[in-house]
Amino acid sequence: MTCGLYPGPLLVLLCLLHSSEESCPSMCLCISDTVSCSSSGLSKIPLLLPSFSATLDLSHNHLSWLGPNSFNKMPRLENLRMSHNQLNALGQGVFHNASGLRYLDLSSNKLHVVEQHYFQGLWRLEELLLFNNKITQVEAGTLSGLSSLKKAYFSLNQITHFPFFSIQDHSHPFLTMLDLSSNRMSRLPWEDVKALPGLVQRGLYLHNNSLICDCSMYSVFWHWDLRGYDSLKDFTDEHTCSIYGDPRASIQFLRHTRFFQNCTVEKAVSLPVTVLLSRVLVSEGETVRLDCQTSLSSTDLSFKWLSPSKGYLTQASINDTLISLFPNGTLEIQAAKVNDSGLYVCTAVDIEQALNATREVNVTVLQPAPESFNTGYTTLLGCVVTLVVILMYLYMTPCRCSYCKQPTPPVIPNAIYDPSTLSSVFSPSLRDHPKMQANKHVAFMDPMINEDGTEWTPES
Repeated sequence: MTCGLYPGPLLVLLCLLHSSEESCPSMCLCISDTVSCSSSGLSKIPLLLPSFSATLDLSHNHLSWLGPNSFNKMPRLENLRMSHNQLNALGQGVFHNASGLRYLDLSSNKLHVVEQHYFQGLWRLEELLLFNNKITQVEAGTLSGLSSLKKAYFSLNQITHFPFFSIQDHSHPFLTMLDLSSNRMSRLPWEDVKALPGLVQRGLYLHNNSLICDCSMYSVFWHWDLRGYDSLKDFTDEHTCSIYGDPRASIQFLRHTRFFQNCTVEKAVSLPVTVLLSRVLVSEGETVRLDCQTSLSSTDLSFKWLSPSKGYLTQASINDTLISLFPNGTLEIQAAKVNDSGLYVCTAVDIEQALNATREVNVTVLQPAPESFNTGYTTLLGCVVTLVVILMYLYMTPCRCSYCKQPTPPVIPNAIYDPSTLSSVFSPSLRDHPKMQANKHVAFMDPMINEDGTEWTPES
């Protein structure tokens, strides 16, 4: 196609349309910012893909390897689906220039080892799906740098060891789901598991593994069951362990507790479980309190809040009487307004250990709903108004009854007709009759002469 054959704006438009058509491979479907190449028989990634794409679907193909810079021409990519392929390894720097990725699905592939360089640079990644692979090992630095990670799925693999120690509150402050179910873990580093942040422990799934029954294992699960963690309540029967490592002697340890009668279980501390809220809804005029609780154990912490409307807030910088920042990091907003809505980010800093932890809270201030009318009250009010209108009509209109004083009607004088005027009404013969000359009164009171000569009046 030669763009030079068209003049002016038409030339530019046709060139743009032509370039956009060329950037979408023929085996793919490109709609808006989404490119779907699913079930296209691909063995490698197409070379020409739209650079403005936010979602790329390459699932159900025959891709076996991803090389360096595979997505470097897609800086806006946020969702990448590559499930049901033949991937067995990822090259160095696969996601270079794709740091905006938030959702990555590599499930149902043939990965064996998750190496520490696989996800470098994906600091915005929120969901990582690696279930149903052939994974036997997860290297220690695999999740390093994934500071925005919320959910990670490693189930249905062959994992025997997992680097729990690499997950800390300051490194993964938003992680609430870690699925390691249906693997081949027989023993776990329980001290590292108990040191996990509270939110990670609440969302840690370990059912359908080959755990060996021991007191350390039972102690951890006993405490989690006491606190009502969904990971145990939803899969009670799938939490099994083998006695003395013999897989044929397997019991459901949450139901057969007699085997652990000789175990010394630490006394449960009845402290309230802190749930870090991520969304707060309040009505306008109410007081909002946002806590900044983290797992940082130091007593010498400094706190800083980032407000969507007022910028950074510290105890020294606040000059608003309706906003307070307490020493424990709690931010209080009195008489919240609609323009106070937005994302609030708290940063807790431990200066001595050079550690920090952040959390985000999305605040929405709603305007108060108008009071609803009571239907029964409205109906009664309508009836009263109608009755008043009727009474006003009856008693304020002019009175027509016999007892009321009637106004005296004006006196209308009787008209005296001149005989000459009767000529226009009666025939000339009647006008000359002598009877008509006397006692002239109203026209219809005067006697009239019939044709036979007899007199008649209208009264007769």
